[in-house]
Amino acid sequence: MSDQKRPYRKQLRAEQEQQTRLRITESAVALHGTLGPSRTSMSAIADHAGVRRSTLYRHFADEAAVFGACAAHWASANPLPDLRHWAAIDEPEDRLGTALVELYGFYARNEQLLSNLLRDEQTVAVVGQLFGGFHEYLDGARQPLMRGRRARGAARERQVAAIGHALAFATWQSLVREQQLTDEQAVDLMSRLVAAATAR
Repeated sequence: MSDQKRPYRKQLRAEQEQQTRLRITESAVALHGTLGPSRTSMSAIADHAGVRRSTLYRHFADEAAVFGACAAHWASANPLPDLRHWAAIDEPEDRLGTALVELYGFYARNEQLLSNLLRDEQTVAVVGQLFGGFHEYLDGARQPLMRGRRARGAARERQVAAIGHALAFATWQSLVREQQLTDEQAVDLMSRLVAAATAR
């Protein structure tokens, strides 16, 4: 082999390895979205990606490494709504309405995967670790959504709880899937709940 061809072959091999890694990662995302992490084996990921288990392990040392790559890949394609955007809205009720519209839209687009992750986070340790960031996000969302609200004491505690309830994935599922409200109706109902939380 000539010296000129060596860099080209090396680059081609690196691109093929990158494509294989991406295919494995996307297979993990697909299976986690349909079956869930607890029901997805390394063999199933390899089969779905069309590679041998040895190839999978060459790219990912263990299940945790696959899950990490899967989570990062999915998150980059499906970012959570930006809390800074909400914080920039002055009126508290407008801020809450915007937040719920964006968050409920995110839930609708990612319902199956989120359902699987919430189901499995108590039984699959790595899912609990990786999904912790989602819970931290929801906890952190309360602060900008409480800004400008004048309730104090017990009334404020009720309002914080009402906002937390409104933000929850389970709340959206209950209202939209079980009670068959539209996203818009669910947003309106939760906005009213937060506003009523200050009443004695």
